[in-house]
This record gives sequence, structure tokens and C-alpha cells, in this order.
Amino acid sequence: MRVLLSTIGSRGEVQPVVALASELRALGQDVRLCVPPDFRAWLDELGFDVVPIGPELRGTASVRRPTPEELRKATEETVVTQFETVAVAAEGCDVLVAAGALQFATRSIAQRTGAAYVYASFCPITLPSEHHAPPPMPWRSPGKAENRALWAEDAQHWNLMFGEKVNECRATVGQDPVDDLQAHVFTDRPWLAADAALAPWPEPEDPRVVQTGAWVWPDERPLPPGLLEFLDAGEPPVYFGFGSMRAPGELAEAMLAAARAHGRRAVIARGWAGLAAADGQPDCFGIGEVNQQALFRRVAAVVHHGGAGTTTTAARAGAPQVVVPQMYDQHYFAGRVRELGLGAATEPGVPTADTLATALETALRPDVATRARQFAGKVRTDGASVAARQLLATVPLSVGFPGRRSSVG
Repeated sequence: MRVLLSTIGSRGEVQPVVALASELRALGQDVRLCVPPDFRAWLDELGFDVVPIGPELRGTASVRRPTPEELRKATEETVVTQFETVAVAAEGCDVLVAAGALQFATRSIAQRTGAAYVYASFCPITLPSEHHAPPPMPWRSPGKAENRALWAEDAQHWNLMFGEKVNECRATVGQDPVDDLQAHVFTDRPWLAADAALAPWPEPEDPRVVQTGAWVWPDERPLPPGLLEFLDAGEPPVYFGFGSMRAPGELAEAMLAAARAHGRRAVIARGWAGLAAADGQPDCFGIGEVNQQALFRRVAAVVHHGGAGTTTTAARAGAPQVVVPQMYDQHYFAGRVRELGLGAATEPGVPTADTLATALETALRPDVATRARQFAGKVRTDGASVAARQLLATVPLSVGFPGRRSSVG
């Protein structure tokens, strides 16, 4: 069986897809990945067949947020690119798996080719439910409290912003228009690739959603020698990192000041924002891309933006957390860290040294450290294996027979 795994996100979306790809390959399946070109070299080293999609994401990072019109135009261009690129990547594939946000084309292509289709989300609140509202977005109407109304508004926004372009692309190959784009993408049985202890589906027995657990790629890279020397030279430092998020360069100074306020050293990840750590100072060490799974087991706390992958990695490592949410599902994970007593969260936006220091005061408490270590034992690491076996158990029912299904679960 040949499987196409598609995502257009940053490393937080790509690394889980690689975890699933690795499990499928270990089970003897032929796997192809359609991901941004930023990750081509890494995946080539891992021996995967890769079809790059769109421009490099790293070059698009900017402190200034795009206007609604700029966002609309960029997303329409993304829709066209997806229809063109995923169609090529899907050639000869039996199953198409679309993972993460803004997956507009994959199901249409599965319907066209007769392949089976699965949509997978990395966070519960990105899937419709009467038990939660959609992720916060700038265009959301204020004052609505009823979740069903919010989801109806969300579906309408999908249709208004992206539906016309999707239907234009479908029409070029003779496909009928889609009247509910959100339902079309998600299907009536989406998968939730999130840990059940950290990010549970609100209705555990709900047969409409398949919660596989988080897709964790086992990172076996050694930490750089210089970082190991820094870690060994004193008490566990505080890790600061915003991943692919936009952030002003001077934020590194605020991070270091917050750590110093508690007598702690700092490890600062430069990330896509290029945060300039105070390298050369004995209490600060700047890093690029490293093995977070290994690093987080050796720090006093993890201060981050609240992406699904980073939150799960920190929880699995037993590290207290400070979440500084910026957008989308990060607000959900900030709330979960607070609710579970695993740390603290700041208000959205760029934090100051004072707000970071105040949040660290909570995260560095001994009782929080104890709770974080205990919670780590609840975080499962077999989500990708569960998903791979689920795929193999269900897809053969629909692959290779006339009139096969266009979605599985």
C-alpha cells in the first residue's frame, strides 16, 4: 500500500507526520510526504520520498501580522498550489492523509483518484464540538457564547474565504462544488492526533472522532557538546523558545532577565525569529534546532509559545511549563497547562521580562515540578503506532474494490 502524508505547517506539524511515516514504513508500507521545502534535506536524510509544496515557510516569518486581505490572497494562492502539488504527489497512492490546518485540496484529489482519505487534527478545539468553541481568530465576532453558533460562523467563514477558490479548482476537473468546505475537509470521522491525558476529546466515547494519541517521532540526536557542557556546569536552566513564531529580536533580553530574576541560567532557542541570545555570558546559551526530547529532561522549566508538539514534549519530559500563546490552538494548550497544574501562562502577545518572571514564579514552585514529573507518566508515546495500525486495519476495507470509500476511520 502506498500512503501520502500531507501537511503545510512548520516543524510542529511536520515532525508528527514523520512519526506516522516512520511507523508505516516499519510495517512495510510505501510512504510519500508532501511538506514545505524547509524540511526536504532532513527528510532526504531519513530516506523518505518527498514532494515539496509551496515556498519555504521560514522566509515568510515576520513580526508584522498580515492584514485580512493579505491573508485571503495568500490562502487562495495556497489552495491553488495544493491542488496542483498534492495531485502530483498523490499519483499511485492508495491512501491520502491530510494533517493539520488549512488542508483544502487533499480530499478532492482523493475523490478524483478513488484513494481513501483521512483528516487528522493535532488539537481538540480545531474540530467541531458543542463542548468547545473554535480556536480564537481575529475575525471572530465578539459576544457569542453558544458553541454551535460559533462553529456555524466558522464554517461560513471557510466558505466565504476559501470555498470559491476550492470549487474553481474542483470545476476544472469536472468535480461538483462543495457547499460546506469545513465538513468536506474534516469528514464525519476525523482523527485526533493528540495525547488523551493532555488534550482529550471532550466526549471520550464519541464514535465520530478517532483519538490515536500524539504522533511522537523518537528523536535520538545527541545534544551538541557545547550545550551539554553548559547544562553540566550548574543547576538546571530555564529553556526559552518560540519555534516558528514571529517575535521581536529584543525578546531574548527579556527572557534572560526573567531567568536571572529567579537566579537561573537560560537556554534560548533562536527559532525562526532569530532571537539573539547573549552568547558568551556564563548564564546564557543560544541554540538552534536541537533534540527537545533530551533537552527538556534537563531544564527547570520550558517557556514556549504553546504549540501542540512543544507542549506535548515538555509534558512527556516532566518539565514545568510557561506558555506564551500567540494564536490558534496555542490558547487551548495554555489553558490546559494551567488547569493541570503543570505551570503557568501569560497573556497573549509579546511578553515582558516582568510578565515572564511572574509566570516563572509559579512554574518553578516545587509542587509544580512534582506534579509535572507525575503527569509525565500519563503521556503516551505510542500514538503514531496506534495510528499506523488503525490505518492498515481500516483502509484495506476500502482500497482495491469498486466503489471504495473516500474516507476511513
